[in-house]
Amino acid sequence: MPVSYDNLMAMKNLGQKYSYTDRDVMLYAYGIGLGADPMDERELSFVNEAYFTPRAVKVVPTFASVAAWGSGPGEMGLNKLLVVDGERDITFHKPMPVTAHITADSSVLGVFDKGKDKGLVVRHQTILKDEKGEALATLVASRFARGDGGIGGSSQGQPEPHQVPTRAPDKTVDISTRPDQALIYRLCGDRNPLHSDPEFAKRGGFPRPILHGMCTYGLTCRAVLQTYADYDPSAFKRHAVRFSSPVYPGETVSVDLWKDGNVVSFEAKVKERNVTVIKSGRSELA
Repeated sequence: MPVSYDNLMAMKNLGQKYSYTDRDVMLYAYGIGLGADPMDERELSFVNEAYFTPRAVKVVPTFASVAAWGSGPGEMGLNKLLVVDGERDITFHKPMPVTAHITADSSVLGVFDKGKDKGLVVRHQTILKDEKGEALATLVASRFARGDGGIGGSSQGQPEPHQVPTRAPDKTVDISTRPDQALIYRLCGDRNPLHSDPEFAKRGGFPRPILHGMCTYGLTCRAVLQTYADYDPSAFKRHAVRFSSPVYPGETVSVDLWKDGNVVSFEAKVKERNVTVIKSGRSELA
């Protein structure tokens, strides 16, 4: 299918079937670095079901981003070498179960054309439902296709980004990533070679493979989880970010957080390079 405004806007894919187990849940938690301290019981509850005192495994809220990996409106025909994540916004309707059979309904919400040689943005939505047909989470994503502008459609109408407070952060959390973090995280589903193949990364304009944007997204969820949610996944009602720059595996992600009522605003930068990687972050807590 050729890339065109009308074709993209018409895309829809309903009733996609997926399943996952506690292994997938724990792998995701490990993929975003939880459990690095093998004696931290709060983090172990996401990566270990325990033995002498059995306990239910907790599910990181942003596991919803990989629970139905591969779901979406369909093949868009974009130049994959030049496609990057723009934004991610997940609304949580209920806590994700540890093991589940789910369905995913996906559709395109909007196409915003920046012009030829400037790229375009595609916003699409996926609703995850449990076996009863009840909504678990609604995922809204935007893809920035750097090589596919000039197909028509408006450049206006995207949602305004969340504004973080101008005061000094209420808290700052530093999260270290491993040099092999992307190789671990890719086992959660995203096998894009941009994150594992040096030659592919170079052809995409990067000196070496970059960390998945969705892994960085999970890191910011970790920051809120450990500071303002008391490691309680059920506290999350929404988690949204705008991606602004890549993280390279092995770097430290420093997350600044501001709490106002039930809203936690945040931004993140790479400590070593002082480069902002996440903007306009917003978590809504119960």
